[in-house]
Amino acid sequence: MAEHSARHCCLGWDFSTQQVKVVAVDAELNVFYEDSVHFDRDLPEFRTQGGVHVHEDGLTVTSPVLMWVQALDIILEKMKASGFDFSQVLALSGAGQQHGSVYWKAGANQVLMSLTPDLLLREQLQACFSISDSPVWMDSSTTAQCRQLEATVGGAQALSSLTGSRAYERFTGNQIAKIYQKNPEAYSRTERISLVSSFAASLFLGSYSPIDHSDGSGMNLLQIQDKVWSQACLGACAPGLEEKLGQPVPSCSVVGNIWSCSGSDASHLAPSQPILFTCHCGFTQGAISSYFVQRYGFPAGCKVVAFTGDNPASLAGMRLEEGDIAVSLGTSDTLFLWLQEPMPALEGHIFCNPVDPQHYMALLCFKNGSLMREKIRDESASRSWSEFSKALRSTELGNGGNLGFYFDVMEITPEIIGRHRFNAENHEVSAFPWDVEIRALIEGQFMAKKIHAEGLGYRVMPKTKILATGGASHNKDILQVLADVFGAPVYVIDTANSACVGSAYRAFHGLAAGTNMPFSEVVKLAPNPRLAATPTPGAFQVYEALLQRYAVLEQRVLTQTRRPSE
Repeated sequence: MAEHSARHCCLGWDFSTQQVKVVAVDAELNVFYEDSVHFDRDLPEFRTQGGVHVHEDGLTVTSPVLMWVQALDIILEKMKASGFDFSQVLALSGAGQQHGSVYWKAGANQVLMSLTPDLLLREQLQACFSISDSPVWMDSSTTAQCRQLEATVGGAQALSSLTGSRAYERFTGNQIAKIYQKNPEAYSRTERISLVSSFAASLFLGSYSPIDHSDGSGMNLLQIQDKVWSQACLGACAPGLEEKLGQPVPSCSVVGNIWSCSGSDASHLAPSQPILFTCHCGFTQGAISSYFVQRYGFPAGCKVVAFTGDNPASLAGMRLEEGDIAVSLGTSDTLFLWLQEPMPALEGHIFCNPVDPQHYMALLCFKNGSLMREKIRDESASRSWSEFSKALRSTELGNGGNLGFYFDVMEITPEIIGRHRFNAENHEVSAFPWDVEIRALIEGQFMAKKIHAEGLGYRVMPKTKILATGGASHNKDILQVLADVFGAPVYVIDTANSACVGSAYRAFHGLAAGTNMPFSEVVKLAPNPRLAATPTPGAFQVYEALLQRYAVLEQRVLTQTRRPSE
């Protein structure tokens, strides 16, 4: 196809829960090719639902690792059949669903290093895994291992201060501990443990790829301040774990194999030994596996930039900068924060920043998002978004002091369930007028987000911008409340493939990393977000007092509704 046959480009990959996606982005940062393979639809032989297998206990959730391998085969063959010119690919990077893990059997690296271009990857790798079904982020079967890990390091807050998060069932260290305890034979047969991200990178490298700092900080194993594995956490999970994980690397690293390098201090390395790609002579050639060069026509000089998690890749795709915040208003509401001085807490997660090794990112998730907004719309606005918006426009900033908490399902942050309404005198009341109810919901949702973001170290700066995505970001009146509560302008941006596009951006950044060029400079040609709302004059003063009241009332409700076992 001529339209994408002669453009230098970078590829961005996303190995997500339900599909593998790829985009090609040219030097002007235009996306000119994209494709995907959907697991349930395109690989029915694996019998997944939503890309996973939910086991009989309802807690264990896994995905077949060979399904991911075969999906890559299919998408590459589709690209080849379309006439995609792989010879123009300068570099590639990718994302993987966070917290999933892959267990390579002893001898698998040798198989990776000796792939024949005559066969598909799945045909050659089918015997390479000591565990055929990989634990993924939806798994919640490791509560005992979480408590053991927290006890080892001195409690939940101590673990959070060390690794960025308290122990979570889906986090990889706890999943590894369960495998070691329940299936020690498989653990002993395991030569290398990858995250989904570093597993995918390994396929392209033809050798084991290191885990990057950003995705590695979602494991309860990496010390986020000095970016090394915590010996205490490793020891609490399984013996010999550090050797099986390999050493983590900065997220912007070009990883791979040195085929030839005259005058380099890396010349003593074996031809296929995976390293952090550094060369001081200015001549480097080859990171991608020769398999892809020979089968698909990738250039031998195509670089592989360390893959990372899907959330860090999305931060790159949305091009957050210091002080920025991204708010995804979907089924669940998610906040991505750019932090300089993080304060790890018992809620939320702190990760190493994927595009600036000196800074951090934080992640907060709120279950009661769009579904809660839709319920209040149905109950109070006759199922009409128009009436819902009218209520937001007709009620005053601060809602006359009326505050509400709306959690029809148990919330993550804070752990509250139920609906709780308070009047201006802090007395709990059973109901609000319909328009007050709507504003109380939206103001309450955004006040909770700001309070808990600040609890992780976030502060609004003069240059702060809020990037809003998701279904509710199409409602200008909801975005106006967001701007007023946070005291910062709100922009909207197309993030349909943010992890994929962010991975392609990171590939370009990896190519430029040797020049110390900041990520913001690399992506300056990308489409600008569109301004959607600016703070109303006087809003800061209104919400400064309300936020303090909301925080106090939240603690009151939390105490009232705390489960007896706690």
